Amino acid sequence: MAVVFVASSRLPTRHGTFTIHGFEEPLTGKEHVALAMGEVGDGQPVLLRVHSECLTGDCFGSLRCDCGPQLEAAMQKVAGAGRGIILYLRQEGRGIGLLNKIRAYALQDAGADTVEANEQLGFAADQREYSMCEDMLKHLGVAAVRLMTNNPRKVAALEAHGITVVERVPLMTGRNPHNEQYLKTKRGKLGHMFEQDE
Repeated sequence: MAVVFVASSRLPTRHGTFTIHGFEEPLTGKEHVALAMGEVGDGQPVLLRVHSECLTGDCFGSLRCDCGPQLEAAMQKVAGAGRGIILYLRQEGRGIGLLNKIRAYALQDAGADTVEANEQLGFAADQREYSMCEDMLKHLGVAAVRLMTNNPRKVAALEAHGITVVERVPLMTGRNPHNEQYLKTKRGKLGHMFEQDE
């Protein structure tokens, strides 16, 4: 088992009241959470966002990426539907960690793109993995989802772990002059799909 359930609690937010479910990876001690709203275990496909932690974007409002606006938009969409889940995974910087992400930012300041910076530090372009999603969704009684993502690799990763993705829901938000090159690299090198690709 990739993760074990620890505890749940009500979580009132500016978008409405969610239930926050905490999970832990026994082997690494990493902690992940699921924010759920409404009846998600009724067998119907659930609106889902799988969001990897981005301290700079999610908390500090960084304009170098589109992570914060994507998380905000996903919470709004779930609240608007009255039913859905956000899996918040602790794998900062596409899996390289916070301090290495700052090192990668320094390389980007010197001219590297987001993929080149990770590779110059000795990492793969994207080191995230999604095995924990299977256990988290199983705990919530979910087997089929409508996945909010621009990343087709994320669809494939969830399906490889036995989760049926019935629809990919584009999440177009957060474009600004500071992240234009970042988004172009995500599209060109990582296969992300943005509005011109739809």
